[in-house]
Formats: sequence, C-alpha cells, structure tokens
Amino acid sequence: MTASAIYRAIDAVWRIESAKIIAGLARMVRDVGLAEELAQDALVAALETWPKTGVPDKPGAWLMAAAKNRALDYYRRTKLLERKHEELGRELEAEQEIAAADSAAAIDAAIDDDIGDDLLRLIFTACHPVLSTEARAALTLRVLGGLTTEEIARAFLVPEPTIAQRIVRAKRTLAEARVPFEVPRADELAARLASVIEVLYLVFNEGYSATAGDDWMRPALCDDAIRLGRILAELLPNEPEVHGLVALMEIQASRASARVGPSGEPILLPDQDRARWDHLLIRRGLAALERAEQLNGTLGPYALQAAIAACHARARAAAETDWARIVALYDALAQVAPSPVVELNRAVAVSMAFGPAEGLALVDALTSEPLLKGYHLLPAVRGDLLAKLGRSDEARAEFERAASLTRNSRERKLLLDRAAESHHKFRVVK
Repeated sequence: MTASAIYRAIDAVWRIESAKIIAGLARMVRDVGLAEELAQDALVAALETWPKTGVPDKPGAWLMAAAKNRALDYYRRTKLLERKHEELGRELEAEQEIAAADSAAAIDAAIDDDIGDDLLRLIFTACHPVLSTEARAALTLRVLGGLTTEEIARAFLVPEPTIAQRIVRAKRTLAEARVPFEVPRADELAARLASVIEVLYLVFNEGYSATAGDDWMRPALCDDAIRLGRILAELLPNEPEVHGLVALMEIQASRASARVGPSGEPILLPDQDRARWDHLLIRRGLAALERAEQLNGTLGPYALQAAIAACHARARAAAETDWARIVALYDALAQVAPSPVVELNRAVAVSMAFGPAEGLALVDALTSEPLLKGYHLLPAVRGDLLAKLGRSDEARAEFERAASLTRNSRERKLLLDRAAESHHKFRVVK
C-alpha cells in the first residue's frame, strides 16, 4: 500500500472511530478537552507508525489501545492512577475486583465497557447548555464528527483561528464549570435533549441552506448531521423527537441533488425534478416519522416539521401537494413551537392552499415583527405573493430588498433575477 493510500485509510478510520475513542477516554479522565488531546496523540502515533508497518488488521482497536496507553502515561506522570482506581471502583461498584486487578487491565475494562453509553455521554457533554450554540456546534463536529478545525472553519465560512479559539474556550468552559460526563437525569433529560437536537439541526441547516458564501448547499454538513442523528436515535430509541429529527433531515436531504442546477444555481421546490429525489432517503425518513408517531400520539416540533416535509415527499408532482394538510400541520406547529418564522412558513402554505391574497394578508401582519427584521425570506415571500397578484413593481422592490439582506451569493443572484423578471413584466403590462 502506498503512503498516500495509508494516509487516506488513517483519515477514514479516524472519522469512524474518533468519537468512540474520545468518549471512552472522557469517561476515564472526566475532561472532554484532555480526552480529545489524548486521542489526537494516538492519531499522531498512527501517522508515524502505519506508513512503516502498514495498516493494522483492526485499525480502530489499534487506535483505542494507543489512546489508552497515553491515558495511562498521563496518570503515571500526574500521579493520579491510585485516585482514578478509587473513582472507577465507586463508579463500577467493583472496588475489590479493581484493587486486585492489574492497573492497565482495570482501565482497559473500564474504557471498553458500554461504548454506546459513553457516546451518549459525549453527545450530551458537547451540547451542554453552558456553551453557546456556536460553541456547541463546533465542539460537536470536532469530537463527534471527527472534523479538523480547518474543515469546520471552511464549513461555516469562519476564519480558522476563530473556530480554534471557539473550541478551546468550549473545552475550558466545560472543565471550569465541572460539567459531569454523564447522561442527564430524567428530570433534566427533555431540556438537555432539546439542546442536542437544536445543535444537530443547526449543523444540518447550515449544510442544506448555507447562510453565506458562494454555495447554495454544503452536503458534507448535512451528511455529518444525519450520521450523528442516526447514532442518537440508536442510543435513545424511545425518544420520539429524535426520530422526528432524523425523519426531517432525511426527507429534506432526499432533495439535495435536485436543489442545485448544473452551474450550482438554486432550484426551488416547485421547479425541482422529483425523479432526482433520493427515494431511499425518503423511505428511511418516512419510517423514522412512523416510529415517532408510534411512540407519541402528539407530535413534537421536529416530528411536525418532518410530517410537513413528508407531504412534499409523497406528492408525485408539485401540483399534487396536499397544501390544506400542510396548513393544518403548521397550525399544530404554531401551538407547540410558536415563532415568527413558523408563521411566515404557514403564510406560504395558506397562499398555496387558499390563494396569494390570503397569504399576503398574513405576511403583511408580520412586517412589524422585530425578530424578522433583517430576515431576507420575509421580503422574498412577500415579493413572490405580490408577483402572483400582478403587483409587479412592488414585487420587484421586495425581491431587491431580500437580495440586499442575504449573505449567500447564489441566493442573491436568484432574488435579483426574480426582481428583473418582475420589472420586465411590469414594463410589458404598463
């Protein structure tokens, strides 16, 4: 195997195994930052060793063993091994067995036990509410997604030093706040789980509709969010909103290849070639939605959004979309998770179900909403409804305003094209 092939293999193994390694180490050292550093040391060892010896038969086990050895070295250096045995003894309720066991064997047993639980602990720690939303997203991609600082910076179009500082501060904050490496208790689980789901969907959304830059989509971010969502669903199979999140992401991701034209230009939902939708992802998403519905008769916010996405996925053509059902689902969503953005989306659904005049009345009522000030989709939606009503000059002004507010160059061009189209129609009618 060539050196370049070995380095590719190391990268692939790291993407798959890094979260498990960091999770196991974090349970040992009770410090996510230190666990990540020890795991990185193991990665460096692989980069130095494997080009000479070849890729091991069990590369993940090799990395785990190397990481554990570095943890042992750390304890020996800091003279914490004896105290750590006591902590592990209390945690595992096996004080006598650990006291009699060999030190390395005892730690091996501790780190190899309950990898799934360790991953769940790591997810809840990385997404702890003590961190800002941006810090949670960066740290999650770093310790659970296996992304480098450079990759995270590129994904969010943020300077690499900014992301590096954000991750360092997040680790320091977790350590200083003494955030326990554990799954939250039952009375805290709902709130903490909401924080985790928020981070995963934030990552997905940034990939699905990039807020800035030259690309309409960044599929790699969508893939990372879906992968982490599936892991979460496996670890928490009885949480309906987790399945709702997975359903929502998979159904939306099914449209990815149809959302972008040959030159990278955006293609909006009504104009997409539905034959290009990924029907395997749709089936998976619908199955996840069914699981959410079976677990809880009353759907939560993410499951309701998934149900809305499912209405589009089931329609063989845009004209066959059940807009009346979508309006009803938005009514339910507005009850459980009220927000101006939900009301804006509901207005679009109302316009499709009952006509643009009905929708425009709802949108006009949102124009004074402080939370939508600077939100480019408000004038974009208003421009579309005005255009459908034949008020072309007003529509042009709204599209131009929307274009001035977006930071995504692809979206800006789409909106300016709509403005030019409205201007052309206005001149013809006039």
